[in-house]
Amino acid sequence: MDGCRFYILRCADGSSYVGTSRPDDLGTRISPHNQGLFGGYPAKRRPVTLVCSARFDHITDATAYERQVKAGREPKRL
Repeated sequence: MDGCRFYILRCADGSSYVGTSRPDDLGTRISPHNQGLFGGYPAKRRPVTLVCSARFDHITDATAYERQVKAGREPKRL
């Protein structure tokens, strides 16, 4: 099992950002978001804070969960 995380960040402007992280340590993902290293949506809305996260055994399960959240559906826990 490779392990990964689904996460939701709250941006400084009150919007949300959802993503997945292969490293099981969310700090290795959130810190670069706050430094603006990844670019994209959260880079212009810093600082970001972690709202919630969920651990999955497989990256494919985490990305499927992310797609459900982005589509606005109530996600089914896999």
